[in-house]
Amino acid sequence: MPAQQDFSASGPSSLPEGARSAARQAPTHPRPPSTAGPYVLEGVDVVLPTGIVENGRVVVDGNRIAEHAPADAPVLPAHGLWAVPGFVDLHNHGGGGASFTSGTVEDVLRGIHTHRLHGTTTLVASTVTGDMDSLAHRAGLLSELAEQGDIAGIHFEGPFISPCRKGAHSEALLRDPDPAEVRKLVDAARGRASMVTLATELPGGLDSVRLLAEHGVLAAIGHTDATYEQTVRAIEAGATVATHLFNAMPPLGHRDPGPIAALLEDERITVELINDGTHLHPAALQLAFRHAGAERVAFITDAMDAAGFGDGRYMLGPLEVEVADGVARLVEGGSIAGSTLTQDRAFRRAVTLDGLPVESVVAALSANPARLLGLDDRIGSLEPGKDADIVLLDVEFTVKGVLRKGTWVVDPFTN
Repeated sequence: MPAQQDFSASGPSSLPEGARSAARQAPTHPRPPSTAGPYVLEGVDVVLPTGIVENGRVVVDGNRIAEHAPADAPVLPAHGLWAVPGFVDLHNHGGGGASFTSGTVEDVLRGIHTHRLHGTTTLVASTVTGDMDSLAHRAGLLSELAEQGDIAGIHFEGPFISPCRKGAHSEALLRDPDPAEVRKLVDAARGRASMVTLATELPGGLDSVRLLAEHGVLAAIGHTDATYEQTVRAIEAGATVATHLFNAMPPLGHRDPGPIAALLEDERITVELINDGTHLHPAALQLAFRHAGAERVAFITDAMDAAGFGDGRYMLGPLEVEVADGVARLVEGGSIAGSTLTQDRAFRRAVTLDGLPVESVVAALSANPARLLGLDDRIGSLEPGKDADIVLLDVEFTVKGVLRKGTWVVDPFTN
């Protein structure tokens, strides 16, 4: 592999009871960058769409990656580190003790920043099932954050899901996916709705999928009790995402394959996977990668408030959650209630325990979700002209630096 090659882009609450008191408090906004551009990150192993370049260089110019650096540009040695694109999380309910479904703007910003500390430079904020008026009001608040660039969009997970596969959603608030009500939430998001999870077998499901497709919103099949045939019809209607594949849906059967087989086999579907060691057996993860291929997998966190914060009691929408040893479960019933995962942990587990190639993991964490969101012209890979969203990892795949739009969120040169 070529040595010393340049790669770049140019241009510019309350805390829950029982939570760890020693948890690190994330500031609302990151501190300014320690080095103004253009400058060179030198000696890094750069993961590109075309492969890995050892002992490479990444040029940062303002808030973008640039192709070349001026002769007098500062050089920052980063030997022995990996340089990968910032992580993109399609499905995230909160972190740092804060929920995206409730709380103030400052609470939401704290949750966002908590995930940035772990390498997630682009995040879609997910809601949970609530009454329609509350969800519409929440969409208004989150849309303002999307307009400011703090989040990439809004994901509505519920209330249009199956009571048979409700998981950590309030059954009393579930409803069929009436296209008029789906449209109400989309309109409330003011053009910032990225995705809606639906049980497409319910009355109105297919018409709602068509409505979402017409409005450029991702229709995700999830929390579903659909058959194989019903899932195929939903894909034909325009569904393109499988919400946390394997979870909250019928298991794969040899006579009744259910939604999993339909979602894995169709090239139009991107499958979400929660790689925390709790939601999926390693064999299920390997099955998804083998059958969907690395280009159709998106790692998500499905994180709730406790991510990056600690064990204790939390609320997920109207339901109480107990987090113990990093696993979140409903107090009543014991269902898994989201995760405490951060994307750096998903990366490290995928490479060190699951044995996946680094390039495949980078695709699942960055390139694939960026493409799904229609943002791959700006993020998802370390290519000239794209945003300077860069994560530096050591040999054990621990985060050492996080750069978001040219600003150091985690500065590796001041530690």
